Formats: sequence, C-alpha cells, structure tokens
Amino acid sequence: MVDADPAGPVQILLVEDDVPLAELFADYLRSNGYLVDIESRGDRALARIVAERPGLVVLDVTLPGEDGLSVCRRARPVYAGPILMLTARGRDADQIEGLSSGADDYVAKPVRAPILLARVRALLRRAPAAEPAVLKRAGLVLEARSREASALGRPLTLSRAEFDLLWLLTSHAGETLPRKVIFERLRGLDADDFDRSIDLRVSRLRQKIAAACGVESAILTVRGVGYELVGVSR
Repeated sequence: MVDADPAGPVQILLVEDDVPLAELFADYLRSNGYLVDIESRGDRALARIVAERPGLVVLDVTLPGEDGLSVCRRARPVYAGPILMLTARGRDADQIEGLSSGADDYVAKPVRAPILLARVRALLRRAPAAEPAVLKRAGLVLEARSREASALGRPLTLSRAEFDLLWLLTSHAGETLPRKVIFERLRGLDADDFDRSIDLRVSRLRQKIAAACGVESAILTVRGVGYELVGVSR
C-alpha cells in the first residue's frame, strides 16, 4: 500500500555507506511513495540535512568522515524533523547513546525493509486531527503544533519521540497502557519483548520530568502490563 500525503510525498535522506543496502532500502521506500536521496559520508550529511530539509533522516552510526552520533548531535539544534538511527550495534548502551544524541528512534541491523518502512511511517505519523491542539492533564501541558511541553509550568526539552510518548500517556492519564498498545501506536509494529526502545524512552521522560519539577514517579511501571501516567502535583 502506497502512502498518500495530500502535501506531496515525503523526502527522506538515507545516510548509509553500505551502497547495496542503501539502494535496497531506498528502492523499497520509493515503491511505497517516498522520495529518497542517499548520502554515503557522514562528513557531508549535516550540510545536506540543513540545505535539503528532508521530512525524515535515516542515519547510520558507522560512517566515513564523521560518525552518525556526532552528525545527530550537531543536526539537532538546526533540524527539527525525525531522525531514525540505523546501526549494527544493538546493545542497550548503544540505544541509550543514540537516543541521547537526539535520535527519535533506533533500529539495529540487520533489519528487513518492511520493518524499516513501519518505523518510518510511525515517526511521520501525526496526532489525529480529532485530538486537541493543547492537552492539559495531571500537571502537564502539551501543545501539539509546537510540540512543546511543560510540567508544573516548567518547560521540558523533549525529542519528537519523547513528546509523542508523553502525549500518548497524558491522553490516557490514570489508565494503565499495555506495552503492546504503546509499541503499536508509536512504532507501528507488534510488541517485541527484546526491543527496549519504549522502556528507554520512559526512563528518559522520568528523568526529564524529575529534573524539571522534582517529581520522581510521574510515570509508573505496572509490572507485566505496561505504564501509567499518574502525573505531577505541587
């Protein structure tokens, strides 16, 4: 099924030095309605991101000239679009480093093209039009258009992926959201017991909320089920 976008097809910049793999991914994404350009060097990637303003960047970690983590860190102050890290390293520590660098999602190689497509679609998905432009619940305020958030009036600096997760949890404040539901809504995939990206994102949200307003338990873990936003209060 080809994606339909009334604003036109989304431009993707695929930064990957494995040319056959890059061409495989690019062809598959193009067949699903996206425009894809390939860059094989990290030291040229930032200039292209700034100049071309793609709708999404798929960024490998191991690149000639400059590694993807450095590119991601330097791109974040000047590029607000989603960044999907693509790497052969799959340990939790590597995922944490990727997300800490400003990536919105993290995929470990080898990855099949349909899985990559699902991640791309999930990152590009916007909140449904029926949802409110501003969400105010449990001591949190989230603005959909600007993607700004605050806790007890204190601003939270969030990545796109962290904002999306907090929006989902805040929309269901006081309810336990199963991990499977969170995974499907944010990643466009069935839950994977071995994928810790959602758990890492929850951990980072807890840290950022605690740093902003001192509340350590804004998001509860319901063992064996999922997560629940209990919110913040004075």
